[in-house]
Amino acid sequence: MKVLVTGGAGFIGSNFVFWMLDKHPDYDIVVLDALTYAGNMETLKDVMDNPHFAFVKGDISDRDTVFGLFEQEKFDTVVNFAAESHVDRSIENPGLFLQSNIIGTQVLMDAARKTGVKRYHQVSTDEVYGDLPLDRPDLFFTEETPIHTSSPYSASKASADLLVQAYNRTFGLPATISRCSNNYGPYHFPEKLIPLMISRALADESLPVYGKGENVRDWLYVEDHCKAIDLIIHDGRVGEVYNIGGHNERTNLEVVKTILRELGKPESLITYVTDRAGHDLRYAIDPTKMTTELGWKPDTTFDEGIKRTVRWYLDNEDWWKNIINGEYQGYYEKMYANR
Repeated sequence: MKVLVTGGAGFIGSNFVFWMLDKHPDYDIVVLDALTYAGNMETLKDVMDNPHFAFVKGDISDRDTVFGLFEQEKFDTVVNFAAESHVDRSIENPGLFLQSNIIGTQVLMDAARKTGVKRYHQVSTDEVYGDLPLDRPDLFFTEETPIHTSSPYSASKASADLLVQAYNRTFGLPATISRCSNNYGPYHFPEKLIPLMISRALADESLPVYGKGENVRDWLYVEDHCKAIDLIIHDGRVGEVYNIGGHNERTNLEVVKTILRELGKPESLITYVTDRAGHDLRYAIDPTKMTTELGWKPDTTFDEGIKRTVRWYLDNEDWWKNIINGEYQGYYEKMYANR
């Protein structure tokens, strides 16, 4: 089988590449990545010499590049991780998210239709459902929960999901969609919550927490997510949406305090900053469909996963320090300095 992984130099995409090369060593894996701010070629250095792996630099919204690649490679399966994904950045520049997340998805599906791709999989997010109240822990997102977006990022992902469903119904594109909760683990870009807190705590710098830190997220260890997508592209029903959740709900403040305990750092490093505009209160996914149809369940508890994640960042300081020492510093100052 030949699989195209778009956004494969990013966090979840790269972990999926490693998973597939390990679990399906006879598959050919091609990564298409534009190497924008969150794409990092250094992440893929250990697989660059694998004869079953190839890397192509390109933008999924560039029709000529995408169609040329599809005609050349004749992919069996496409897994689309490529997306602008940071909520704060979407508030700063919504247009970039519409271009990548909606137009890019359309271009990929047009190429998939033309070349007879057997399975197109769209990697989405639980953020398309909006949020849940903090005082109703009995409520969860299911695949039937109406879409109700809060940010330009989630709106762009929801738009892409609707487009995928339309292509399935109108053109018969053999497509599936997965919506996951917050991922964490190795190679997570340093501006995201968990790696940001790890890197700043190691430097004894302040840890910025939005509002009172009461917002709740369901955390999913990235390897569990990769396992779920592997199952969907092989055994998932065409036209279906699958929710992938970790059953690991934590407030943002609990996450930060857990990291500080793991690193032996004081809670006095925590600094509360002005809350994000339209900040969703709680995300919580019901993954029953994944379990009953495909036999999937998350294997990694949050306590175990955060230990692995902290250890990875301690063992791989060069990777994340190379990122932080670049343009990221300017971005950090822009987002947090005046809060």
